[in-house]
Amino acid sequence: MEAFVGSSAFIGKPVMAKSQVCASKRAAPIKMAAAGEADMVPDMTKRNIMNVILAGGVTVPFGAVVGGWLYFLYPPSKGGAGGGVIAKDALGNNVLKADWIKTQGKGARKLVQGLKGDATYLIVNDAGDDLESYGLNAVCTHLGCVVPWNAAEKKFKCPCHGSQYDKTGKVVRGPAPLSLALAHVEEGGSGEVLLKTWTETDFRTNLAPWWK
Repeated sequence: MEAFVGSSAFIGKPVMAKSQVCASKRAAPIKMAAAGEADMVPDMTKRNIMNVILAGGVTVPFGAVVGGWLYFLYPPSKGGAGGGVIAKDALGNNVLKADWIKTQGKGARKLVQGLKGDATYLIVNDAGDDLESYGLNAVCTHLGCVVPWNAAEKKFKCPCHGSQYDKTGKVVRGPAPLSLALAHVEEGGSGEVLLKTWTETDFRTNLAPWWK
């Protein structure tokens, strides 16, 4: 005979014997501990959801944000002129350079989807009339959290473990061991923003790039 349970999810499931319940309770702490350790390291799903939250902001309608989540979780095949990847906004639309500069303003550092689907900062120059020739991969080089821009302090500050980067993405405080990865920023033939892999010397450190 089956016991009544309020939630429909449990209807039709027999009640466990007392010995089974005790065994389950003894095993629970072990399972919880294992889950806690796994949660310490951000996975790609968590990273991509954070990408959309940071990129879309709280002003985006709920339905649009959900659409953005799906887009970032399952990005389309990459494409673009001359081997570049077209930057996408949180809703999956191509980022157009002129419109982006006009809407973001001087010195803005805002997220788009870039190379390999990672969140990438496009930077409007201080004059407010052009984009910087480089973008910054927003993934912290410590454990992979997305690093937000702190406009008041003019630096990137990781909320996970406290790493900090200056306005060019150069690491200035650990535990992150490396600076944020660079990407070339160019304009495509239709005005779209293209992102390309940076293979030259890192201008911030005068070293070869650590990323691929």
